[in-house]
Amino acid sequence: MRLFGTDGVRGRANTELTPELALKLGRSAVAVLAEGGHQPLICIGRDTRVSGEMLFFAFAAGAMSAGADVVDCGVLPTPALAFMTKHRQATVGVMISASHNPAIDNGIKLFSRHGYKLPDEVEDRIEAHTKSTGSAPTVEGDKVGKMIMGGQEDNAYLDYLLGLAKLDLRGVKIVVDAAHGAAYTIAPRLFRLLGAEVLPLCVSPNGVNINVGCGSTYPEAMRQTVLATGAALGLAFDGDADRLIACDSQGNILDGDNFLHICGLALKDEQGLTNNLVVGTVMSNLGLDASLGREDIVLKRALVGDRYVLQEMWQSGAVLGGEQSGHCLFLNHSTTGDGLLTALMLLKATYGRGIALDAFAAELKRYPQVLYNVPVKNKQASMEHVAVKEAIVGAESLVEGRGRVLVRPSGTESLVRVMVEAETEELANAAARVVVQVLSTVSA
Repeated sequence: MRLFGTDGVRGRANTELTPELALKLGRSAVAVLAEGGHQPLICIGRDTRVSGEMLFFAFAAGAMSAGADVVDCGVLPTPALAFMTKHRQATVGVMISASHNPAIDNGIKLFSRHGYKLPDEVEDRIEAHTKSTGSAPTVEGDKVGKMIMGGQEDNAYLDYLLGLAKLDLRGVKIVVDAAHGAAYTIAPRLFRLLGAEVLPLCVSPNGVNINVGCGSTYPEAMRQTVLATGAALGLAFDGDADRLIACDSQGNILDGDNFLHICGLALKDEQGLTNNLVVGTVMSNLGLDASLGREDIVLKRALVGDRYVLQEMWQSGAVLGGEQSGHCLFLNHSTTGDGLLTALMLLKATYGRGIALDAFAAELKRYPQVLYNVPVKNKQASMEHVAVKEAIVGAESLVEGRGRVLVRPSGTESLVRVMVEAETEELANAAARVVVQVLSTVSA
């Protein structure tokens, strides 16, 4: 079974993702990525999960035993870790987080010295080294790595964001939901420094409440607070703050498709949208194609996962891309999905131009879209089952010319996702149920 998924190594903390595995990964990362003649340097950050420190010390021990110095960056957002890895010219950056997953899970994702997620082939080399029966090389004496205490990493990242923003948000009331996660201090600070009246929500992490009934995966908490307080908008981040979901003053939820639409139009107006091109994913709503197309902007689709969005952006020369889930990439400013940066770019495209967010919520005309997450025992076997393939063909025939069907395994969970878009929600549900019923039967 492959260790690395679409977003690093992820699993149940202390049973699947154990300290022993983290230690091996630390040694292997140094063995594969360290350049001869240079003292390896690793930046490690984490979110607020109770298992974060356990895995941090294990990975750090493995890396130091292989001769690397380790910078303890503490609790900070994933994009801040990527930024600091590049800023410090580290050998590799390591983020210990399971993003939007519950606290019982955790993960380890690696970034190159340039701040980008590692390519699949490099992860494969690290995985092979981790699984090899021979012992990983270790060092002795003064060759053993040392721990360097960080502490200013979030401030450096905050200063960078403030330098990009140039926004005056005085008089704007914003609900900021940090999901009891990595952005619980930096997100409220950022928007207060820009002049906004900030109503912080879910900023009291206790190790186990990350993403529980809050954040980007449960935006209803943010939405209700916006409506109850008369705020102008709400911003909800996930556990490691690499994604964003927003709402306007009327409680209308805005996701990654909305952000690509709003920011794409703004960049085009500023002549900053290279090739008049935006990169979405196979999950992006058909309405996004139509809305961008009316402004002569082309939407290209990548596989789900911000690494695949990034690859398509590189290949096509795009500067803006993202996922419906709220991962957005602004390649002129960042190397990875960044919820805080997305929020700034969204506010710049709206309030920075004297326009309230409310004016944009209805501009993106969406096709009704339904999504079913079907638990399965074996994702690959389910996808290859003849009955499932026949069901997909049947569903496609139902919406032919009036929608589309997408069935794909989750990259991080034991699920198969069935998404259908159609002219009506009734038709979308009917087509989706054709596949869901068969999937549930064959995986029982």
